[in-house]
Amino acid sequence: MLPSYRRDDGTTHPPLLSPGYRSTVLRAPREQLVLLPHTLTEVTGPMLGEGRVRDSDADLTLAPGGEAQGQRIIVHGQVRDADGRPVPHTLVEVWQANAAGRYQHRWDQHHAPLDPHFTGVGRCLTDDSGHYRFVTIKPGAYPWGNHENAWRPAHIHFSLLGRAFTQRLVTQMYFPDDPLFAYDPIFNSVRDERARARLVSRFDLAATVDSWALGFRFDIVLCGTDGTPMEEPHDD
Repeated sequence: MLPSYRRDDGTTHPPLLSPGYRSTVLRAPREQLVLLPHTLTEVTGPMLGEGRVRDSDADLTLAPGGEAQGQRIIVHGQVRDADGRPVPHTLVEVWQANAAGRYQHRWDQHHAPLDPHFTGVGRCLTDDSGHYRFVTIKPGAYPWGNHENAWRPAHIHFSLLGRAFTQRLVTQMYFPDDPLFAYDPIFNSVRDERARARLVSRFDLAATVDSWALGFRFDIVLCGTDGTPMEEPHDD
């Protein structure tokens, strides 16, 4: 029997149409969504083997030719299901802006320097206990043009994949005490304050490495009443 969970009451996961987040007005569907049955291929493949993910993929600071600039940080946590059980061998991918608040992407024209030694992308698999760990650079805030004087809080994008691409969840991790929280329509599209709090990492002194990097912990709950708010709608 498949597990069942209480459905989101609409305050945890952000709605597809969130008027304060301007681009959702253009991209939100105007008709009722139609659910299509998944075929065997969609729910079983592609398989993600450990051999396709290298240990070095989890260190975003060591691009060829030099070391990334900025505050080095360690981001780690545990992926759990609705019952608190660890989820092992899940592919966790991250992408982010550099320390100056600029993505290495041709569409990003922010007047901030690019870092030739920072691609801003990484990935790893959770271990047998559902834990993941990245070494990266604390991203900077950046303007995004949504409204007058619009700046996004520092954040890291997360994507989690199960055994197939149909099992993908996307979310964002923020940093504690960011002064931009109150002004960000994306962060505030999650209407429940307790759910928003689950998007904020916590400083972790135990994970901090002396004279080298600060540690932040960000646990992710895939579904259920304590689920981490996700950008992709899912049925929980």
